[in-house]
Amino acid sequence: MTDTATLSRPEWRIRPGLLPYPDAVAFMETRAEAIAAGKADEMVWLVEHPPIYTAGTSAKDADLLDARFPVFKTGRGGQFTYHGPGQRVGYVMLDLKRRTDPKKGPDVRRYVHDLEEWLIRTLAQFNVKGERREGRVGIWVVRGNREDKIAALGVRVRRWVTFHGVSFNVEPDLTHFDGIVPCGIHQYGVTSLHDLGIPVSMADVDVAMKAAFEDVFGPVAR
Repeated sequence: MTDTATLSRPEWRIRPGLLPYPDAVAFMETRAEAIAAGKADEMVWLVEHPPIYTAGTSAKDADLLDARFPVFKTGRGGQFTYHGPGQRVGYVMLDLKRRTDPKKGPDVRRYVHDLEEWLIRTLAQFNVKGERREGRVGIWVVRGNREDKIAALGVRVRRWVTFHGVSFNVEPDLTHFDGIVPCGIHQYGVTSLHDLGIPVSMADVDVAMKAAFEDVFGPVAR
């Protein structure tokens, strides 16, 4: 991306409690429009949701196995995913026009790569090796002869401002993923930091995410 020294620093906000999903979407829509209009700063918003399933633009009805929680259709890319307590969701609202080489124009693929790098560097702070996989969205952890997903991402871009973002499994109830085929991938499981034997707090993860974000995207407002 461009030289971050020339950019304004995004607002970094952590929302306590469980945020209803429609409230999150409404806030992101409004904030993204304000950013595009030059009326608001970029923003990274860390939240938790009550147990829900969300369906991205590529979601297949057959991948909803058990609608035990509310299901929301959303404009982000991707398929079905789960959000719930113990999972940190990072909503990222950045202006790609300001964060790409002006000679090349906004680069959504690079942005997605940088989101993945953010998650990988966050995991590295807990001595966990997160990896990309060709053809499989998300960040993966090798456990013996198996691979499990520990983080997911889904983005939307409007007027070159991003919203939606990433989800990172800290200590969710992993049985809640049984109601869907996560991201349409049947043959792999899901894991979390606690499932890997790393009993960190959400506050610990927030500190790690902020440090890793600044490594990848540049400083945020203090």
